Amino acid sequence: MEQTLGVAHVLFAEHGYASVTMDEIATAVGVTKPLLYNYFGNKERLYIACMERAGDSLTATVAEAVAATASPGDALGAGIHAFFSFLDSDRAAWAVLFDETLPRGGEVADRIAAYRWRIAELVSGSMLAQLPEDRRDDARVKVEALSIALLGAAEALARWWLRTEALSADAVAELLISTVEPGLRARSAPQRFPHPQGKTS
Repeated sequence: MEQTLGVAHVLFAEHGYASVTMDEIATAVGVTKPLLYNYFGNKERLYIACMERAGDSLTATVAEAVAATASPGDALGAGIHAFFSFLDSDRAAWAVLFDETLPRGGEVADRIAAYRWRIAELVSGSMLAQLPEDRRDDARVKVEALSIALLGAAEALARWWLRTEALSADAVAELLISTVEPGLRARSAPQRFPHPQGKTS
């Protein structure tokens, strides 16, 4: 089972979901196609098994990074750095999770969407937890929206980086952080109210 998943993971990462057949996987593993179907049911289920290992690894990496932070800005930075560090260290896992040849609907698409949502929730949850409690409800929708937008930006930036490698993984993470962090810090700063004499406090 583990050998099959390892071989399938490599094939999916190198060639993409759409191009890999169960015949190719069976031949590469050294088993019959009926045996492969007996274990996994179909190509979609086999891909999901590979994707779950990659997705669990990525979410664990991000969760560990954001858990140690002390401010919304730090949580954002740690999450982005963890994302790009994971990409740099395990490109096969990235290729499986963010394969552009995946079907737009069905169970595979649903599972991938669930992992993306989990990653966004890890970052948004950490940022919200570090805001004053009386401000969390008002900030929740905006922070969640920002987390989804940032994940999309990180994915797009990662595709560019994989294509060009014009910057280091750390530098490309810093590029994204330095672009969005000032706005986040401004939003999470303590609110200032007019002083009765016209001054701010």
